[in-house]
Amino acid sequence: MTAPSSIDPAQFLHEHLTQASPDLLRQMLTTFINTLLSADADAVCGAGWGEVSDERVNRRNGYRHRDFDTRAGTIDVAIPKLRSGTYFPEWLLQRRRRAEAALTSVIATCYLLGVSTRRMDKLVQTLGITGLSRSQVSVMAKDLDAQVEDFRTRPLDAGPYTFVAADALTMRVREGGRVVKVAVMVATGVNADGHREVLGVQVATAESGAGWLGFFRDLVARGLSGVRLVTSDAHQGLVEAIGACLPGASWQRCRTHYSANLMAKCPKASWPAVKAMLHSVYDQPAAKDVHAQFDKLLDAVATQLPDVHAHLDEARGDILAFTGFPKDESPRVWWRLG
Repeated sequence: MTAPSSIDPAQFLHEHLTQASPDLLRQMLTTFINTLLSADADAVCGAGWGEVSDERVNRRNGYRHRDFDTRAGTIDVAIPKLRSGTYFPEWLLQRRRRAEAALTSVIATCYLLGVSTRRMDKLVQTLGITGLSRSQVSVMAKDLDAQVEDFRTRPLDAGPYTFVAADALTMRVREGGRVVKVAVMVATGVNADGHREVLGVQVATAESGAGWLGFFRDLVARGLSGVRLVTSDAHQGLVEAIGACLPGASWQRCRTHYSANLMAKCPKASWPAVKAMLHSVYDQPAAKDVHAQFDKLLDAVATQLPDVHAHLDEARGDILAFTGFPKDESPRVWWRLG
């Protein structure tokens, strides 16, 4: 079951990209920045590289390399040189922190929504760049399409991926001239370096057991290994696919989705108190304290809210599975994916 209003797709992917492996994010930023600089320089020249045009006002003359410091590390930026005058990308070099944040947002949007010519033109304008021709934007889109495909099919060789989370995001896309709803299946994991990594993204007409089975088989074929805990909602097909493809992994029920399921069993007036107590369970410092607080929650609702008590009691093993893993093994993951 997907909670369509609980996750903003663009924000979801933006957060995962900013927390991804530095090598991956550096590569993505480098490719995008250098492609954008090249297209911007062509716009200044009035024509593309090697293009014969009456509108040409200048020509390219090699590159000068500059370091661009980001939170993902130092990037080698290839700034185009011109035969006459100079090309200086003020949008990038004079406002570094702002430019970096904007570029990450643009990259996330490209990966999430695609890189059509019209959309790319609109995105680069958010960086203050105008005047790109349709042909220049098309070249950028083509280059980024290749990057997207490389990213989606790359080997998963940074394992073991001890902790994995999977979810389906409901989105509207244009297909055959119509706007239709699709399910975007996403898996993220924590690699051997402790960084969160987007492992896979696939689009399906609907969230189904067959779709999830194919999705996880693809992840395993690309190298997903060492998984000990998978967090997801309770979609039956998803849970069965996890068991079939990752037989040695434990399953943790997503706390966000579970809260939505529990709320449906709880009277509206009582939900704030129940929700607060449930959150206090996750906030405990150690596994034994988590279970002790959960017992207090069960006692508190046993008499007045029998349906809530039954729901919690039945789901106990699923929503507290993360406590079987030492917090000091990976503190951030213990709580973020728990």
